[in-house]
Parts: sequence; structure tokens; C-alpha cells
Amino acid sequence: MFKILKKEYLANNIWLMDIEAPRVAKSCRPGQFVIVKMDEEGERIPLTVCDYDAAKGTVTIVFQIVGASTKRMAEYEEGQSFMDFAGPLGCASELIEMPLEELKKENILFVCGGVGTAPVYPQAKWMKEHGIDVDVIIGARTKDIIILEKEMEKVAANLYIATDDGSYGFKGNGCGQINELVKNQGKKYTRVVAIGPMVMMKFVSLLTKELGIPTIVSMNPIMVDGTGMCGACRLQVGDEIKFACVDGPEFDGHLVDFDQAMRRQGMYKTEEGRAMLRLEEGDTHHGGCGNCN
Repeated sequence: MFKILKKEYLANNIWLMDIEAPRVAKSCRPGQFVIVKMDEEGERIPLTVCDYDAAKGTVTIVFQIVGASTKRMAEYEEGQSFMDFAGPLGCASELIEMPLEELKKENILFVCGGVGTAPVYPQAKWMKEHGIDVDVIIGARTKDIIILEKEMEKVAANLYIATDDGSYGFKGNGCGQINELVKNQGKKYTRVVAIGPMVMMKFVSLLTKELGIPTIVSMNPIMVDGTGMCGACRLQVGDEIKFACVDGPEFDGHLVDFDQAMRRQGMYKTEEGRAMLRLEEGDTHHGGCGNCN
């Protein structure tokens, strides 16, 4: 069992929890995720890791209430436990795999939106701990739904807030803030990392392609088993088929077929949609085992 040590309401039905999970915390690296199951009948819920502390044996998760399972999760209180807390899963951020001296030559901009702010935080924190300055944009519709601003201020060299309604910071979305920094202020970035809703990552990638800035995105399609077998998180990346849970979650944003990914996201929610995807995708529909149902 995995005990909830801390529970905090952030904003807009978004919750933060610290979970007692020593073995997971010991192995975590920025960019990875976990799968949580509340009880025997619970759904498997994939969540990116917001933070981890190997010494304390804790993993921090952030989630938003979007359905029955996450609503039940939000009803759990400190002292209660989840039945399963599997991880860390997926690949760590490709940036932390780079030689440190090479990484220090990079000028990196992180762009996050919604709960995508949570997985950006451990990456920016790791950069700060290793002497690397990064800029961060947090985008939101309005001021009231911005999360982790104070935490991000401590790890970002420059933190920019962009709100669609102009209630706080720059008036506009993340793309507008990128244009402001690059085109109007003359900022030069060697790499952009975008994490958030798929449509946000799509348009950031379109813009950075135009600007000639290599871009990493962290894909968050529907996942079922998290081991590359079910095929739920299938993606088209360039001319290759990838599965977000084992090949990602990070990919080259200029190669991801976002339109296909968003279409699959909608279709996979119904039995009829899943049947149509199996028919359309044939042998490439499944992951590791090739014949799961």
C-alpha cells in the first residue's frame, strides 16, 4: 500500500499529493511517469511525476479531476493509501542524458500549460541543481488556474506568465509569449520543451518549426497498461510508429502527427472507435505483444 502523506488543492480541480513510495522515489528521473490504482476495482491512471525525494521516499503527483476515477482519487485524504503505485515508467528526459558540458551550451525554453506545468517542474529543478539556467513559460486561460508558480520561480532563470484573458502577465497564449521573446526581445533559444494539452503542443511545434528551434514534446495520450502492449498510446512520429509509454513520453515535436494523435484520443474512448482503429491500423495497432485486446 502507498500512503498519502500530503494533499493540497492547487486550482481548478487540480490536486497535489505526496505519496510514500520509497522504491519508486529511489529510481525516479525527470520526465518519467507512474500509474496509480486506488483499489481492486480502480482504473489504472497514468500521471507524470511532479517531484521526488529519494531520501524521504516520496513521489509527488499532480492530477486534475476529469472523470469518475480522478474524482474518487481527489476524495482520498492524508493517511489513506493507494493499492498500486507502479513506476517509474517511460524514458527520462533526453536532456538529462546529454553530457553536462554539452547541456550547458544549450539555451532552453520550457513551455507548459495546464497540468503540464507539473512535469516541467522536475526538469527545470534538475537543471537548476546542475548549474544550468532555463527560461519557463506558464500559459493558462486566466490567472486563477495557474499552478506551481512559486515553485517554478525558484528553479527558472526567467519565469514568464501568459494568460489568454490578460488577467496576469503577458496577454496571450504560450505561442504569443514565444513570439514576444524571440521576435520582439531578440531572445535566442537552442531548444524548446513543450508540455501540456496536445493542441497547445501542436501549435508550439508549428511555431518553433517556423523559427528553426528544435522542439521536444511530452505526449500524454490515453494509456492502459503502460508497458507497450495494449497499443492505446500509439503515435505516428515521422515515418515510424511509436508508443508513448515505452518509447516516450518525449518525442521530436516537429515529427509528431498531432492531428492523428488527437483523433485517436477521441476514438479510443468508445468500443466502436477502438474497433475502427484496429481495422485501420492493422499490424501496427498493438504494441509489444501484438495481439492484446
